[in-house]
Order: sequence, then structure tokens, then C-alpha cells
Amino acid sequence: MLRKVRVILGATVFLLITLLFLDFTGTMHRWFSWLAKIQFVPAVLALNFVVVAVLLLVTWFFGRVYCSIICPMGVFQDVVEWLHNRRKKNRYTYSKGMSWLRYTLLVLWLAAFVMGVGAFVALLAPYSSYGRIAANLFQPVWEMGNNALAYLCERIDSYAFYSTDVWIRSMPTFVIATVTFVIVFVLAWRNGRTYCNTICPVGTLLSFVSRFSLFKVRFDADKCRSCSLCSKNCKASCIDFKTHTVDYSRCVTCGNCISNCKFGALSYSLSRKSSDSRSSRDSRPSSNPSPSIDSSKRTFLASSVMVTTAILAQEKKKVDGGLAKIEGKTVPQRHTPLTPPGSLSAQNMARRCTGCQLCVSECPNNVLRPSTDLLKLMQPTMSYERGYCRPECTRCSKVCPTGAIQPIRHEQKASLQIGHAVWIKKNCIPLTDGVECGNCARHCPAGAIEMVPSNPNDEESPYVPAINEARCIGCGACEHLCPARPLSAIIVEGHEVHREI
Repeated sequence: MLRKVRVILGATVFLLITLLFLDFTGTMHRWFSWLAKIQFVPAVLALNFVVVAVLLLVTWFFGRVYCSIICPMGVFQDVVEWLHNRRKKNRYTYSKGMSWLRYTLLVLWLAAFVMGVGAFVALLAPYSSYGRIAANLFQPVWEMGNNALAYLCERIDSYAFYSTDVWIRSMPTFVIATVTFVIVFVLAWRNGRTYCNTICPVGTLLSFVSRFSLFKVRFDADKCRSCSLCSKNCKASCIDFKTHTVDYSRCVTCGNCISNCKFGALSYSLSRKSSDSRSSRDSRPSSNPSPSIDSSKRTFLASSVMVTTAILAQEKKKVDGGLAKIEGKTVPQRHTPLTPPGSLSAQNMARRCTGCQLCVSECPNNVLRPSTDLLKLMQPTMSYERGYCRPECTRCSKVCPTGAIQPIRHEQKASLQIGHAVWIKKNCIPLTDGVECGNCARHCPAGAIEMVPSNPNDEESPYVPAINEARCIGCGACEHLCPARPLSAIIVEGHEVHREI
């Protein structure tokens, strides 16, 4: 029963969290965004002491069930382990924990946490690591499937689906996600929970509490026949059947050992049994029954497993009237990067963001993408080549689980200044091509741009934009809609600290 409950809960949470990263419509977040906020590291960064306290209490009562049920990276390893077990069963053996490596990585991770080295913190945080895998590897496959359905529906005059762009938002982050996926997959395929019990700092932190958990997997030495099935099915490699001991710092309370024990020698209980003592082990009769027992009768919950591929859909060519291809825009060099509305400041973003990519995958305007700056690697930054930050959209602020992007209201965003537009004279079409434009002024939602004569003394001179920086909110509509190619005649410079105007 323990294993069945764990599998059902873990599979449900894993599927819903994965859908949070795959769903680009925002539907899932209306109901299940709280699943991202009960992850350990996001709760700590968001200063959500209630969630942190509950997770620690649950660990103290039941052991590391967080790793088996709530953490998506932990359940992902279970999915890989389940796939391998269909080919080869009873494949694990007891091994001593690599404490020196676990604690070294934990100390380095905590030091990076305190010093604000966000890239290293994000690299090892389990929830963020899985988020990058889901956003960079799984979501493109999901979107290509959606685009295929949209194409088929269009053929029958149905608009139940709509197509979306499939593109790599940041090559460094894509590479990191791919490497993480390969490492975790290989470790889980070969040795089960090696990542959890060797690399993951959250698992190491929780192990200090799980040592003293009230409910534990306990041996009854009188019933044990040393068949070794418990050790052979322990994916954490923490059960030594020879000495009847369990390393509770590594045990993730999966229940595999109990469901595979044919003699009832293992139980998940509160009380300590006298059979844990050495004397009872010495007094038991020597026997070595190891009948051929079919342990394949196990209950599995069907899980949705998505195998990633690096093949991305080719972006559709944009054409002007079906005759000429429109040249794409080049990312400008900004002196100050743009951070999302609600992030308060660049410092707040750098201190609290773990680069989980939830906001990036959720952005409907293709504005957010992971930073390539080494000190802010994988944290979201803004650019306007594919869209602009619409004043009515606050989706990224609603999904951020760490508090790096604070929730904001629609009316608040319309007056929130995250940057200001800067006119680049040499790129402006009225001056370079001698034609009228005014796109930036027409589409500015804040009314911060007006067209004025380029020569104040000549009303017949080409009209160029004049920017009122006090009214500009930095939404990027002017930059995105500027027809100048490959560089816009207006770019938006970010502000280190956001302010309301």
C-alpha cells in the first residue's frame, strides 16, 4: 500500500508540474501554480517559512518523501528507473554513501547561495534543473505536436488549436539542460537514485532531518531469510541485508523494499522493534532459502514519458505580400539588461532567481529568454525581436515561485517603468530612406513618443521620433514594431531599479 500511494501521488505531481512548463496557454497555472511554490528552494527564496516548515516537519515524520513525491527531478529518476526495471529486475546492491562528495557539494552550494552566485545555485537546484529540461527539451516537442494538430484542424476549418513559434531561446541554457538530462538519465538508468544521494544539495539537507524521522523502514530480524531482495530493489542503495541496517539519510521512502520482501521482515512503522538488535540476529537459525520467486507482479501507474529530441521545427519565413522575405532583427547591445516587470531590480532578480525557466516558457509574447551573462546565466532577461511586453500581460509575475518576479496587477504594470527607449538616428527610416514612418509613435501604449521635424527650423523636413523618457515604461513596442532592419532605430535600455511613474 505504501508503494502504491507513493507512485500515485508522485506520478500525479510530476505530470502536473511538467504540464506547467509545457502549457503555453496559461491554463494550468490557474489551478496548479502552487505546485511550483511548494518546492524547497523556491520556498526558501520566496521566504515562505510556512512551506519550509511543513516540508521539514513532513521529513521528520515520514522521511524523505519530498524526494519521492514532490520533487519532479526525483520522480523523473523513478520514471527512468521504472523503464530499466522492465528489462532487468533485482539489479541494485548496497553501497556506502559518498559522504565526502555530498557534503562538499552542499558546502559549495550554500556558499554560492550566500554570496549570490546564482548560476551555481541554479545548476544544482533539483526543481530548477528539471524545469530547464522540461522547458528546453520537452516543450519544443510538445509545441511541435500542437502545431501539427493546429495544421490538421486548419484543413477542416477548425481553430481549436493555434500554432506557436518553436525556437531555441538560449543556446547555452539549451546545452546545460541537455547535459543535465543526459547525466541524470544515465545515473538513474545505471544506479537509481545516485543523483539524489550524491549530487543534489536539497537531498543532502533533508538527510540531516530524515535520520531522526519517526516513521522508518525497519527490519524484523527473526523473519528475515537473507534473500537480499530488499537490497536488490533499493534504488537508493541504502539497505544492507547482511547487517539488517538502513541508511536513513539516503532512504527516500519509496516502499520498494517492503513490497518485494516475501517474508514480512520489513515494515514502515513508528515503533522500534526489538528485532533490530544484534542478539536477535545471532539467535536466528542459519538458513539460505533463495527460491526462484517471480517479483514481477507489481503495480505500475501509467506515466506520460516524453523522450526529447534536438530536432526543432523550422521557423516559418515571414514575407511581405508573399513576394519578399522580411529580414529578421538582430539583438541589440544594451548597456543595462532588461528584467521583467515585477522583478523590482536587477539585484533582486540576481539574488532570488534560480533559472527554472517557468516564466520563460510561460511568456506568450516571446519576450523572455535566458541570459547568457556568466554571472546571471539562465536567469530571464528581455528582448524585443519576436514581440514586446504587452501592458495587459502579467503572466510571468503570476508563475514565479521564488519571488524574483513579484505579482503585479494590470493597472500597476501600465505605470511600471522597467527601462526607457533610446532613438538611434543612423537607423531611422525617414532619414535613411526618405520616407514617412511614425510606427513607433502610433503603437506606443504609453504615449511617450511623438513625431517632430528632424530640423526644428524646417517643417518640411522628415519627421523623426522624440521620446519623453518620463512617460516611457520600456515595454518595447517601439523597438519591436520599428521597420528598420537588422537593427531597430529605437532600442530600450533597462533600469537597474524599476519605479512607478
